[in-house]
Amino acid sequence: MTQLNWHDLIPKEKIIEWRRHLHQNPELSFEEYNTSQFIYDTLAVFPNLELNRPTKTSVVATLKGGAGEGRTIALRADMDALPIQEEADVHFPSLNKGVMHACGHDAHVSMLLGAVQVLSHMNDKLAGTVKFIFQHAEELVPGGAQELVDAGVLEDVDEIYGIHIFPTFKKGTIGIVDGAATIAADGFFLKIQGKGSHASTPELAIDPIIVGSEIVSALQTVRSRSVKSSENAIISVGEFVSGQAPNIIPDTAKLSCSIRSFSEETRNLIETRVKDIIEHVTKAHGATYELNYIRGYSPVINNNEQAVKAKRAATKALGEALVYDAETLMGSEDFSAYTKVVPGCFMFLGAGTEEDNCSYFNHHPKFNIVEETMFNGTKVEIQLILDLIGR
Repeated sequence: MTQLNWHDLIPKEKIIEWRRHLHQNPELSFEEYNTSQFIYDTLAVFPNLELNRPTKTSVVATLKGGAGEGRTIALRADMDALPIQEEADVHFPSLNKGVMHACGHDAHVSMLLGAVQVLSHMNDKLAGTVKFIFQHAEELVPGGAQELVDAGVLEDVDEIYGIHIFPTFKKGTIGIVDGAATIAADGFFLKIQGKGSHASTPELAIDPIIVGSEIVSALQTVRSRSVKSSENAIISVGEFVSGQAPNIIPDTAKLSCSIRSFSEETRNLIETRVKDIIEHVTKAHGATYELNYIRGYSPVINNNEQAVKAKRAATKALGEALVYDAETLMGSEDFSAYTKVVPGCFMFLGAGTEEDNCSYFNHHPKFNIVEETMFNGTKVEIQLILDLIGR
């Protein structure tokens, strides 16, 4: 079968149909019951697949090649939506009030279903196994990826690949990072307990505003004084709430902070420094505190060998002009749970720019994509499998 033949087999109309159905019927993380059933029922009509449900709302389809034994390659798509009211100008908007596919997971599922349909009819040309992972709950820590790892889904997998779609990126392009594809996203919620008084008697108070201000100032030194100059990190206090009246020193203050880092070493260092600062500053003032420090997803680290393979496959499938060396995305992804276990590569698919009516980034209520860009994602997924275990 030539490359032209399998390109012609991509079910473009079905990919768009699947995407629009999923877009109109979004479900939140860990609640993807109808979504996962739709995926299961769609896969059930394809030949040569073994289907299973590792968790209540995930689906894994296994395709064993008929051309002999070989490695096992996994392709992953996530399926959950976000608690966002849709404002996108599309004629197939979400029918679930307050829930929207604002991150493109409907597109990820549809692209991978298209790849499964083509490859399931080509199993006689595959020497090895493909695992198609339709994952739940990417949007909610601790994430569905870790659940699937714990369930043993990757125990026989040698390599794993994934694609994420992004508006504001040139449509149809594939970006690949050799190294850190995403960063770690952590943060904390802090409640400072002081002692209030009238503003005229500050000596009777333990002022949580002063305590909080010192903590905010000290946090700004972590990046400049503790993190290696070769590393990168972001510490952003996004909330500082305290007080009710100008003549009253309040009892409490609340802070929230977003923390981004590129390596586990820096991530751990920042957590230690943040906790030390909070402990020492509050103690110095005689205040107490409640801290909820949240570790989000680790950085997705693309392995060099897999990044090279992905770039080669993308170039063969799309042409050199549509493939580029991407920079680290300043967001997080639970695909990192997979790349901690097996080598892999996480790719970026451009969904269109402002001139394509795609000027709003992921997680925005006006999120939109050029649907035809999904076909390029499907092409890359198929080409990867043919390159890695095709005969």
